Amino acid sequence: MSKKKKINKGASTHSTKRNKKDTKKNHSTFLVGDELVGVIDVARSGDAFVIIEGKSKDFFIHRKNTNHAFDGDTVKIMRLHKPNSSRPEGIVKEVVKRCRTQFIGVVDRINEHCFVIPDNTGIKADFYIPEARSLQAKHHDKVVVELVEWRAKDKNPIGKIIEILGNAGSNDIEMKSILIENGFFTSFPKAVLDEADQLALEISDEEKKLRRDFSKTPTFTIDPADAKDFDDAISIRKLEEDLFEVGVHIADVSHYVKEHSAMEKEAFKRATSVYLVDRVAPMFPERLSNIICSLRPNEDKCCYAAVFKINSKAVVKETWFGRTVIHSKKRFTYEEAQEILEGKDGVFKEELMQLNQLAHILRRERFKNGSIGFEAPETKFKLDDNGKPIGVYVKERKDAHLLIEDFMLLANKAVATYIGKERNKNGKVPFVYRIHDLPNEEKLIDFQLFAQKFGYKIQFDNPKQIARELNRLMQEINGTPEQAVLQQLAIRCMAKAEYSTNNIGHYGLGFEFYTHFTSPIRRYPDVAVHRMLDKILHDKKLPTQDELEYQCKHSSERERAAAEAERASVKYKMAEFMQDRIGEHFKGVISGVKNWGIYVELPQYNCEGLIRIETMREDNFTYDERKMRMIGKRTDKVYQLGDEIEVSLTAVDLEKKTIDFELAHPQKNML
Repeated sequence: MSKKKKINKGASTHSTKRNKKDTKKNHSTFLVGDELVGVIDVARSGDAFVIIEGKSKDFFIHRKNTNHAFDGDTVKIMRLHKPNSSRPEGIVKEVVKRCRTQFIGVVDRINEHCFVIPDNTGIKADFYIPEARSLQAKHHDKVVVELVEWRAKDKNPIGKIIEILGNAGSNDIEMKSILIENGFFTSFPKAVLDEADQLALEISDEEKKLRRDFSKTPTFTIDPADAKDFDDAISIRKLEEDLFEVGVHIADVSHYVKEHSAMEKEAFKRATSVYLVDRVAPMFPERLSNIICSLRPNEDKCCYAAVFKINSKAVVKETWFGRTVIHSKKRFTYEEAQEILEGKDGVFKEELMQLNQLAHILRRERFKNGSIGFEAPETKFKLDDNGKPIGVYVKERKDAHLLIEDFMLLANKAVATYIGKERNKNGKVPFVYRIHDLPNEEKLIDFQLFAQKFGYKIQFDNPKQIARELNRLMQEINGTPEQAVLQQLAIRCMAKAEYSTNNIGHYGLGFEFYTHFTSPIRRYPDVAVHRMLDKILHDKKLPTQDELEYQCKHSSERERAAAEAERASVKYKMAEFMQDRIGEHFKGVISGVKNWGIYVELPQYNCEGLIRIETMREDNFTYDERKMRMIGKRTDKVYQLGDEIEVSLTAVDLEKKTIDFELAHPQKNML
């Protein structure tokens, strides 16, 4: 742990070469007089970027010109005039609004001084804690620190410790820290728990009479083996020779969670459940999410459903939306359902086979109409009883997974199409859409040129061709050394999906209308969509578009925070898994090149580590930013994206969640 010696050293303001992060936050900005206001994105190096709406390039901010801005702060910048610079550059004149004032960090006591080192690498300063504000926290305690002030000439911000979480490094404390760091909560207020406890487990006969009865229809759930909150169930029955009734039944959360209730307010605040490696931070209390609303087998459950009359060619003839009551006959794991689809005898075999046949047709049509078929591989861990990772594998998606996905997509699309197309005929109806914009044109061109280095030719003349070409490329690179790199770069070309009342369609799925309807236990927008659909069906007063847009913006922001928390938990568990393998050699693929080093992915574990440039002693390497490569000045040795190399694991830092490699000698034996 680094030692802090001074707290009042002033900052200089001259400029040097830039370092850019792989991803940039998508925040709106606006002009203020002759100055610009935006949200700052701080890179690992301490340099930063401010994205300006309407500008083709973001503004580079040298680390000494950030004026005490934290990552995510809204800042006012002044442009610097540098005629020979390829990118506009500026200085932060003022922090307009702090993104946050509370942070997670580790106490570092040096003599009589107390500092807190933030976990967030975007915070490039340690907090100085006056002893009176330290809560007598011990060295190496994990704490929550609140910003008090940061004066212009001070090197360090002044803070106060508001909570001591426990000793840094323990699994439980680190997981809780990840949640708190990203703005999520580890417990529910008493009022919320009290509301959940008052919910009746049994459904009254009066309520059942108000719902369409599917309790006698073959109905089942398919979920992960460790799942407890079952959002969705599927029913199927044959109506006539070439016509089936398929019901997508979704937990009727809005029936139990009333508007303006304590549970409603808390769910909106959280906006999503967070799925860390070894735990879930749910959006609703466990009694509601795992018991009352969860579509458990052999229990009557309230649902909101999309019911389709569909023929054997997967053509939907009729659609019905409304409240149902179901009685799930079977709780399948994905593995159990897959075994039946592959030929094993079991309950509901005929139904599963028919659904799978329909799903294949729906999927084929979706890709024909422009859906893009690639995604980042999902890393899963095998944990012992203490939560320590003892194995790593990449989740494999088979027909059982895709079957559920295809019918959830059908339901989501159907709800959005009904509202956006049918009900909008007599005037616009405000609604929550799930949207996905066209890919970034500049990134596509860069990707096209990079793919050519591996011998892949792709053409991007129009949006539909982009989808076809990307799908073709993903099939072509399957199983090749460069697959992971090209797949990741392709994903980075894509826009981020988000929620909005302004429907622009969902490019990645190839849908004109799309929403989220099928996971209300774990996503707030789905709850909002259920309420909206019910109000529209029964001609009730609707919220305004501004009210819904506020919900959309908040939900999108919380979704991004949840994704960051989930990534952090994976990084922690991966570092924990790899720490027992220091000194071992591995084959890897270069997944990123920056001026501070080379990122290497290990395909066998789907994990990434860094070769720091100072450890590359075979030559004096320089960073070629334009071509994303390292070049040796003496030997002309080149390291670039997609290269296969041999590495040695040299260090693991659990607190920072980092893995360090060094180049290994090729002649050494591989594991």
